[in-house]
Amino acid sequence: MHKINCGSAIGASSIALALALSLRLIYNDLDMFKRIALKYLRCWAQKEERKPLVLRGARQVGKTTLVRLFAEEFEHYIYLNLEEKENAALFAADSSFEDLLSGVFFKANVRQDSKRVLIFIDEIQNEPKAVQALRYFYEKRPDLYVIAAGSLLESLMGRHISFPVGRVEYMALHPCTFVEFLDAIGEEQLACRVEQIAVPQSLHDYTLDLFKKYMIIGGLPEVVANYAEHRDMVRLGGVFNALLSGYRDDVEKYASKPKEQDTIRYILNYGWTFAAHRIQFAKFTNTSFRSADVSNAFRILEKTLLLELVYPQTSASFPILPDLRKSPKLLWLDTGLVNYVAGMQEELLFTTDSDELWNGDIAEHIVAQELLGATTSFGEKRMFWVRDARNSQAEVDFLIRYKSHLLPIEVKTGSNSKLRSLHQFMDESRERMALRLWNGPMTSDTIARADGSTFTLYNIPLYYAGQLSEFVGGKL
Repeated sequence: MHKINCGSAIGASSIALALALSLRLIYNDLDMFKRIALKYLRCWAQKEERKPLVLRGARQVGKTTLVRLFAEEFEHYIYLNLEEKENAALFAADSSFEDLLSGVFFKANVRQDSKRVLIFIDEIQNEPKAVQALRYFYEKRPDLYVIAAGSLLESLMGRHISFPVGRVEYMALHPCTFVEFLDAIGEEQLACRVEQIAVPQSLHDYTLDLFKKYMIIGGLPEVVANYAEHRDMVRLGGVFNALLSGYRDDVEKYASKPKEQDTIRYILNYGWTFAAHRIQFAKFTNTSFRSADVSNAFRILEKTLLLELVYPQTSASFPILPDLRKSPKLLWLDTGLVNYVAGMQEELLFTTDSDELWNGDIAEHIVAQELLGATTSFGEKRMFWVRDARNSQAEVDFLIRYKSHLLPIEVKTGSNSKLRSLHQFMDESRERMALRLWNGPMTSDTIARADGSTFTLYNIPLYYAGQLSEFVGGKL
């Protein structure tokens, strides 16, 4: 990784500028840590019926850097940022697709008959004709490898941009997983052990401590890269501030009406403390905003992938039908951002009550982040369960779907007798397996149901949260 020394003589007034410059150099360095999503890009590139790929994800999850890393595997790489007028003009011109291609290759100084050419159209939302052109890349030049992305693409989808149906495919990119975090900080061997669900018991406490750091820092690539470079959580404040400023500056692009903008700003300022909580729009932070205004603002932000509103499942079996009449659980893009805005980093870093730490909302939130980070399929939703009975408080933190199975996940320490909601779910379910993520070692227990049948409860270390599908696949 590119080393940068700001020097001890830098004055306090210059630190912010020096930090910003160093961050940008670190983040743009192609020697930065590799992303797991690279292997999915390689699979896409090997397809015989390959379509142009649209990378979808919130701002600052590393889409552009990921493609630049992938481009090292090609003979030629053509990067077209449509924020630059001359690049956008190539697509905006009223010309044939053949003329467009001639201009693209001429500008890049690449022969049109070159082999293995990767074309990356960044900020594609700036020119609608570029979106339309993707269908012709698919129909007329399937030999080219074409990827598109945009920092504000998600907020404009449906209203101003519509991709050619059946002519493109999608891949979701999320914040870094724990495995990627380990790789970034030089723990490559441990990262492999976590991926293989094979961490030795002698390294359990060590791995759990690193997972705690990951839980505090989060997975935004710029934050992870900075921590990997400097191992200093204090300096991360400047990174988080810059990221938050970027999200807040985009408010006018997310919504056009002043009332929508005001409500979105309020959520971006104060909504972080409700992470992993169920919320009610009518009572959200006791504001004067109307329920409809709050609901609309949340849904606008949800389209940007900054957050997700997760509605509960009330059935313990298929089909999956979230109950939209019940209050949703609020999950944000990144747990590190949640910790920073809510002022929880120091408390989490120095807490000595491990049970309180792992039973808290932040542990549940990082598990939710890991569950989503385990997939690149766009449209994947987290799930949780509530019992559909009057005055019932039963609630299971998450559900995971594996083939024809719907399995409960609880994020809790303590004895099995305290897992009342999980037991109620299993009493209503036909499943033979339940999962509990905790800070203890890997164990299992045979639990009796009310009807006398049994199921197996697997107690799984929290650092395996991103490997649950692999774990379940090995047991079923």
